[in-house]
Amino acid sequence: MGSRELSEPMSPGDPTQNSARPADRHGLLKHSREFLDFFWDIAKPEQETRLAATEKLLEYLRARPKGSEMKYALKRLITGLGVGRETARPCYSLALAQLLQSFEDLPLCSILQQIEEKYDLHQVKKATVRPILFANLFGVLALFQSGRLVEDQEALRKSVKLLQSLAQYQNHLQEQPRKALVDILSEVSEATLREMLPEVLSADVGAMLSCPEQLGLFLLAQQKVPSRLKKLVGSVNLFSDENVPRLVNVLKMAASSVKKERKLPAVALELLRLALKEDKFLRFWKGVVEQGLLKLQFWPASYLCFRLLGAALPLLTKEQLQLVMRGDVIRHYGEHTCTTKLPSQFKFAPEMEEYVGTFLEGCWDDPERQLAVLVAFSSATNHGLPVVPTFWRVVRFLSPQALQGYVAWLQGMFLQPDLDSLIDFSTSNQKKAQDASLHMPERAVFRLRKWIILRLVSLVDSLHLEMEEALTEKVARFCLFHSFFVTKKPTSQIPETRQQLSLPLESQVREAVSSAFFSLLQTLSTQCKPALEQTRGGQPWTYRLVQFADLLLNHSHSVTPVTPLTAQQRQAWDRMLQTLTELEAPSSEPRAAAFQHLLLLVGIHLFKSPTESCDLLGDIQTCIRKSLGEKRCGSHTKTTDPQEPPWVEVLVEILLALLAQPSHLMRQVARSVFGHICSHLTPRALQLILDVLNPETSEDEDDHVVVTDESDERWPKAAEDKSEDSEENRSSESEEESEEERDGDVDQGFREQLMSVLQAGKALGGEESEEEELGDEAMMALDQSLASLFAEQKLRIQARRDEKSKLQKEKALRRDFQIRVLDLVEVLVTKQPENVLVLELLEPLLGIIRRSLRSSSSKQEQDLLHKTARIFTHHLCRGRHYCHDLGDRVEALHGQVARLVEQAGRQPDSSTALYHFNASLYLLRVLKGGTAEGRVHETQGALEAGTHPSPVPESPQAASCLNLNLATRVYSSALSSFLTKRHSPLTVPMFLSLFSRHPVLCKSLLPVLVQRVTGPGRPRQQTQACLLLQKTLSMREVRSCFQDPEWKQLIGQVLTKVTENLRTLGEAQTKAEHQQALSSLELLNTVFRTCKHEKLTLDLTVLLGVLQGQQQGLQQGAHSAGSSRLLDLYWQAMKTLGVQRPKLEKDAKEIPSATQSPISRKRKKKGFLPETKKRKKRTSEDGTPAATSGSQPPSTGRKRNRTKAKGPAPGTPTLSPSTPAVSPKLQKKNQKLSQVNGAPGSPTKPAGQKQHLKALPKRVLDKSPASALARKKASPPLVLRSPSLLQSGAKKRKRS
Repeated sequence: MGSRELSEPMSPGDPTQNSARPADRHGLLKHSREFLDFFWDIAKPEQETRLAATEKLLEYLRARPKGSEMKYALKRLITGLGVGRETARPCYSLALAQLLQSFEDLPLCSILQQIEEKYDLHQVKKATVRPILFANLFGVLALFQSGRLVEDQEALRKSVKLLQSLAQYQNHLQEQPRKALVDILSEVSEATLREMLPEVLSADVGAMLSCPEQLGLFLLAQQKVPSRLKKLVGSVNLFSDENVPRLVNVLKMAASSVKKERKLPAVALELLRLALKEDKFLRFWKGVVEQGLLKLQFWPASYLCFRLLGAALPLLTKEQLQLVMRGDVIRHYGEHTCTTKLPSQFKFAPEMEEYVGTFLEGCWDDPERQLAVLVAFSSATNHGLPVVPTFWRVVRFLSPQALQGYVAWLQGMFLQPDLDSLIDFSTSNQKKAQDASLHMPERAVFRLRKWIILRLVSLVDSLHLEMEEALTEKVARFCLFHSFFVTKKPTSQIPETRQQLSLPLESQVREAVSSAFFSLLQTLSTQCKPALEQTRGGQPWTYRLVQFADLLLNHSHSVTPVTPLTAQQRQAWDRMLQTLTELEAPSSEPRAAAFQHLLLLVGIHLFKSPTESCDLLGDIQTCIRKSLGEKRCGSHTKTTDPQEPPWVEVLVEILLALLAQPSHLMRQVARSVFGHICSHLTPRALQLILDVLNPETSEDEDDHVVVTDESDERWPKAAEDKSEDSEENRSSESEEESEEERDGDVDQGFREQLMSVLQAGKALGGEESEEEELGDEAMMALDQSLASLFAEQKLRIQARRDEKSKLQKEKALRRDFQIRVLDLVEVLVTKQPENVLVLELLEPLLGIIRRSLRSSSSKQEQDLLHKTARIFTHHLCRGRHYCHDLGDRVEALHGQVARLVEQAGRQPDSSTALYHFNASLYLLRVLKGGTAEGRVHETQGALEAGTHPSPVPESPQAASCLNLNLATRVYSSALSSFLTKRHSPLTVPMFLSLFSRHPVLCKSLLPVLVQRVTGPGRPRQQTQACLLLQKTLSMREVRSCFQDPEWKQLIGQVLTKVTENLRTLGEAQTKAEHQQALSSLELLNTVFRTCKHEKLTLDLTVLLGVLQGQQQGLQQGAHSAGSSRLLDLYWQAMKTLGVQRPKLEKDAKEIPSATQSPISRKRKKKGFLPETKKRKKRTSEDGTPAATSGSQPPSTGRKRNRTKAKGPAPGTPTLSPSTPAVSPKLQKKNQKLSQVNGAPGSPTKPAGQKQHLKALPKRVLDKSPASALARKKASPPLVLRSPSLLQSGAKKRKRS
C-alpha cells in the first residue's frame, strides 16, 4: 500500500522516470517500513510512544515536504479518525493537529473537504454511523487544535456548520459538538463572533436556556458582543422569576455532565460573574443556588453549590462573604461533612480546603476577609462542635493580623460562648432520634470549648515557626491560667483576669484544657526553641510559664488555684524556684540544664497532682545538690545520713515514677536526665530498673510505681461523638455477655446449690414424689429461691469478668511501662558502653526476649520484643565500644558464658537460641579485650614481648582475661551436641560467627568438627559438619592461626574423612544420605581449591581410586531426582584430578551434522564459532602441522587455543571415553616428560588401569622453590594427580 502510493506521482510516459522506477521503488520501499511504523505507534495507548511517533513523523515529513509522503500521511491520519478503536481516534486527531500546525501551507478547507468526503453524513449507514460521526467531530477538533482555524474564515464557517449538523446526533455524541462550538467561538475575534452570532445563537430565550451549551453561547456573547446580542434577542433578564427555574434545570444538567470529572462547570462560573456584574448576586444566590439547587436533594447539584461557594470566595466583598457564609450552603456542607465518615464515601472536605487555601493565599493583604471566612467556617457546628478539624492546614496562609484576630475570636468564644452566632445544624439521624439530651446548651458549650482549646494548641503546633512570640506566649498563658486557676477579682497586672467567664468551666472542660496545655508544653519544649535574642534572657518556655504561675500565686487576692496549695506544697514551690536560680549560675555543669528542665516540669505538675509532685520536688532537689556538689548549695546542705541511699538511686526511682505517667514530655525529660547521671549509676540503681523489666518480679509483686492509663495523655475525645453508636455498642456488649454466660463453665458449687434448692422445693425426687404436684405457694417460693440463686451467680460471673478485664488492663499498662523503661536501658548502653554494669543487662534482656517470643500475640508484646531485640543486637552486641576493666568478674563471666551456651542449646527454636549464642559471643569479646586486677602489668609485658610475626595461639590468652581451655570445653560440648542431637536449636551460622570472631578458639574446635564428618552418626548431622567445615576452611582468620605444617596436616585429615564418606557415593537411599553425598563432594572441591591456592603437595592416589570406583554407580543413577547436581560436583572433582567428563553419544552425533548443515549452524548455542572464524592449528617444531584426524569433531570448548586429540577406539576399555585436551603450552612440556619417563604403553589396556589423565601445571600446585629442571628430574609425590600422569603427555604425542 505504501509503495503504491509513493509511486503514483511518476509518469509512465517519461523514459527517464521509467528507467529510474526500479531504483526509486527500491529506495521508497526502504523507507516505507520506518514510515509506516509511525502510524502504528501513534495509535498506541502509551502517551510517550504517541508523542515520540508524532515528533518523528513530523521530522520525517520536514525532510520531504514536497514528496508523496505528505499526501499519504494526510490520508492515513484522516482514515485514523474513524477507526473502530475509540482510544485511537483522539491520537490521530492530535497528530493531525500537530501536522497542520507544523505545515501552514496545507489549506484547512482542503483537509476539511477530504474529511467530509471520506465520512459523508448524507450516506451514513446504520452500522457505521458512530465511527463516521466521531471522525467528523475529531476532524474539526484537529483543525481547532492546530491554532489556524480561527484565522481561516471559510474553514471556520464550514466547521461551525458541520458541528451544528453533528449536534443533531445526541444519542451518539451527546453535547460534545455544542461544547466544541462554544470552545471555538470563545477564541475567535469580536468581529467574527458578531458576524456569526445569528447563525449559532437562537433568538428564543427558551432555546437559549434549554441546555448548558446554549446558555454558554449566550454568556459568551454577553461578555464579548453585548450590543450585537441585544439587537438579536433584545433585553434579557436571566434572573427573573420566570427564568430562575430554567437556570436551575440548566445547572442541574451541567452538574450531571461533570459528575465524573468532579469540577465546576464553566457555565456556572460565568453565570456567577454575570450576576456580580449586573449586581444581582443576591437574587442568583438565594433563588438559583439555595432555593433551587439545594432543594433538589441531588448530590451532584449539592456539590455544584459547594464548588460555587469555593469559587466565589475571591470574587465577593466582606459583606457578601458574611451573607453567603451564614446561608443554607454552608449548613448543608457541614451536614455532608458530618455524615460522610466511611472510607468508601465521597468527601468534599479536601476540595473545599483547596478552595479556602487558594482564597487565603490570594488575599494576604486583606486580613478582614481572611478572618471573615475562617470565622465563618469555624462557626458551622453540629450541636456546638465545629465541622472543620482542629488541625486545618489552611491557617498557614493567614497574615499576622488575621491570625491575631482569629486567636482573639477563639479565646472570646471560649470565655463567653455565643451559641446564637453559630450556624448550628442536626443530621438526619439526629433528627430522627429525638433525644432531648443532644439539644442541651450545656452540651453544646462543652463541645465548643473543648474544640476551641484544641484549636489553639494546634495553631501553635503548626505555626510555631511563623507565629510571633507574643502570640505564642498569649496562647500558652491562656491555657495555663484556665487549667489550674480561677479569677477572684480582676487586676490590671494580669490580663487573663479581666476576661470573665459567662459560664463556669466544668471539671471535664478543665481536664481537657489541662491535657491540651501539657501537649502545648511538649510542643514548646521540643519544637519551639527561639533564639536567645528573641526571648527574655534566653529562658526556655517552661521557665517563663513557671514564672507566670508564680506571679499568679503571689496575687492570691485576685487569683486562686483550682486545687489550693498547702503550706508544705507552697514551700516546695519556693524552694524549687530558689534551686532554679542556683542552677542558672554561669559555672553550672552541662547536666544542670537537664535538671532544670526536670524541676520545671515537676513544678508545673504541682498544680495537677500536688501531693505526689511535692514529694518528688524535695527528692529531686536533694539529688541535684548532691550530684552537683555540696559547695554549690552553701548553707542549704544537710548532713548526710549513712543509712540514706545514694542520690543516684533516689533519682532513678524518681525517673521511674515519671515514666509511669503517660506524658511523652516526661519520657523525653527522663531520657535526658538519665543520660547525664548514668555515669554515676550504682548496681542498686541499675537493679531498680531491672526489677521493672524482670517479669518474674514485676508481675507477681505490687510495685511502688503506679502506672497510669495512657489514654489520659492524648487529647480527650468528645464523649458525645460516640453517642450515636452507644446503643449499638451496648447491645453488642450485652449479646457478648449472654454468649459468655451460656458458653461459660458452670462451677461445681453452683451445681450443688442448685440441686439443694430444687430438692428443698421437692422439684427433684424419687418415684414417690413424681405423683405429687407442687402447689402455687411452693412454686412461687421455688421461683424466688431460683431467682436469687441465679442473681448471685450472675454477680459472681460479672465479678470474674471484671477481674479478668482488670488484669488484662494492668498487664497492658505494665507492658507499656516496660517499653518506656527500656529508654533508660538504651541510654545506658549507648552513652556508657564501657561501664561494667552493662554486663548485668544481658540476662534480663534475654528474659524479655524469651517471654515475648512465647507470647507475642498482642501489639504491645510485639513492640516490647522489637525494641528489646534492637537494643540487645544493635547497641549491645554490635557496639564498637565495650567494657575493658573487668575487675574481679572474670570467673563469673566465664561461668555466664557457659550458662548462656547451655541455655542456647536448650531453647525450643533457633531464633531464641541465636540471642543467647550472640550474648555468649559478646562476653567472649569482653573477656578477650578486657583486663582484670593483677593482669595489667602482665598484659603490658606480653604486648611488648609479642613481636613474633607468626600467629601464636597463646598470645591472645596471655594478653586477655579469656580462659581458652574453659571456652574450648564449653563450645566443644555445644558443637558435639549440635552434631549429635536430632533437633538442635543451634545452627551453622552461629558457629561460623564464633569461628570468624575467635579463630584461636576455632583452631581448638576443628578436631572435633573433623571427627564428626564421618562415623556412626546420622547423615543429617554429618551433612552439617561438612557444610560447617567447608565454610571454615575458606576463612582467612582461621588460616592465619595455623602454621604451614599444621595446616597441611589438617587438610590431610579432612581428605581422609571425606574419602571414607565417598566410598558410599551413589548408594544413597534417603534424602539425608543424598545431601550427605552432596556436602562431601562440595567439601572435597573446597579442599582442592584450598590446596591449589596454598600450593600444597598431597598424595591423592587413594582418593582417585575411590572416585573412579563409584563412577559406574553414579552413571546408573543419573536419571534419579537430584542426581544432576551430584554428577556435576563429582566431575568437577575428577576434572581437578585430571579426568575429563565423557561426552554423551547424542552430542557426538549432533556435532558433525552441525558442521555440515548450514541451517543447523544458525541454531548453535551461544559461544560457538563458525568454521571460518576458528584459529588455524599451530605448526609443531619440525614444521609439520599438528592436525587431528578428519573424523574428529571440531572443538566446542570455551578456550579457543585448546586442541583435542583423537579418542580411543570404540572397543577400548578405558575409564574416560575421550582424551583430555592439552594446551599448546603443556604440549611441549609433555613431550620432554615422556622422554624422561619412558615410551608410552599400548593403546589398549585393561579397564582397571588408569590412563588418559590430564596434568595440572606443577609450578602452580607445588610449593618447592626448586628450579624447573630439578622438578622435572625429581620424583615427588602426586600433587592432585593420577599415577599415570607422567606418561599421559608422551601417549598423546605418540597418538598424534
